[in-house]
Amino acid sequence: MPLMPKRVKFRKPHRPKVNDKATKGNYVSFGDYGLQALGAGLVSAKQIEAGRISARHFMGKEGKLWIRIFPHHAITSKPLETRQGGGKGEPSYWAAVVREGTILYEVGGVTEEQAKQILGRIAYKMPLRVRMVGRRHKL
Repeated sequence: MPLMPKRVKFRKPHRPKVNDKATKGNYVSFGDYGLQALGAGLVSAKQIEAGRISARHFMGKEGKLWIRIFPHHAITSKPLETRQGGGKGEPSYWAAVVREGTILYEVGGVTEEQAKQILGRIAYKMPLRVRMVGRRHKL
């Protein structure tokens, strides 16, 4: 089941601003390798879940996967063939606001070659351009 918040304060938020660079969450902090966004945009809850499933399917029981983004933002849409007016549309899906440089996923406990394959499978599901990055210093 796709991710979504348990409760929200406002049901129909304004469109998010996504055209700037990430200042938080822009380095690998949990695993050894990460998937970093090279552009800004929205990643839907279904896309996040699809990436998780493909990675877990390939990894099996070895290694650990961290998802660093969460779909907090409700994206609304009006039904097709509806006239103008009548207020804002109903929430249709949940999305994560991703800025340039944000780390989307992290993997640990696997070799670099396995991490390349895992993150490549996740990258195929993402709507943004991404790259694989390593940890700055190994602890």
